[in-house]
Amino acid sequence: MEIKRRIKSITNTKKITKAMGLIATTKLRRARVSLTRYSKYYNEFENIYDDILASVDSMEISKNPYIYGNGCEKKLYIVLTSDSGMCGGFNGGVISKLLETMDKKDENVFILVGQNGRTYLRKYKFNTLAEYVEIPDVPTNKESSEIVRKVLELYKNKEVGEVHLVYTKFYSTVKLEPATKRILPLSADAKRGKRYMDDEDDDNYKIESIIYSYVNSEILNGMLNSKTSEQASRMTAMDGATKNADDIINKLTIKFNRIRQTAITLEISEIVGGAEAQK
Repeated sequence: MEIKRRIKSITNTKKITKAMGLIATTKLRRARVSLTRYSKYYNEFENIYDDILASVDSMEISKNPYIYGNGCEKKLYIVLTSDSGMCGGFNGGVISKLLETMDKKDENVFILVGQNGRTYLRKYKFNTLAEYVEIPDVPTNKESSEIVRKVLELYKNKEVGEVHLVYTKFYSTVKLEPATKRILPLSADAKRGKRYMDDEDDDNYKIESIIYSYVNSEILNGMLNSKTSEQASRMTAMDGATKNADDIINKLTIKFNRIRQTAITLEISEIVGGAEAQK
């Protein structure tokens, strides 16, 4: 019967969604551990960042394009999406945040991370300068450094004047929020703080080093948040799909049993009718 075939098909689908949910749960646990560990470094770096800039001679800061801009009006958006599907509205949320943030009147270019964002960017005819795919479930400096080198090259050559990161921030398995952050140029507000450099240090060289570390920390933090959010979204989506499969199977089973009961009742009625006719 058609109903039995549907029940079998949905049961097989349920096995797949349940397995994918379990895999996502395992990957989420590993991603959360890495994110928690890295967050300690990231938060500490954020705390001392202004102090480091404050220790650089103010005249050198005023001439530095990484802090006060390079004169280019083109904006670069680094968009972090997933490499795999089955993660609910994860990618859609990132693209919605991008569209909400960017000014369509400006000249915008994009760097895409994760191949599932290609469909969205092509839909809106956005020009990508570079694409990075097959990112590991737990990104490292190896993956982020490639993007950082490309970003700094574009900024240094005045091909872009602003750099924004669009990603999904992970708060908990039930709270994932698409977010944007401007990475370059940096904030010009350098507060007074500790002296991190000697007077004899080369300020320009030190600023370049600080910029690389800062941009790398921002991008890697975004990638770790994004991957953790992706796994959480996939786990939730697969759990929901498994529960929906259970509901459909239960409804079809009830329907199948009712049809079966009706058929049995009809057969009994025919038998009883035949017996009465022979009397």
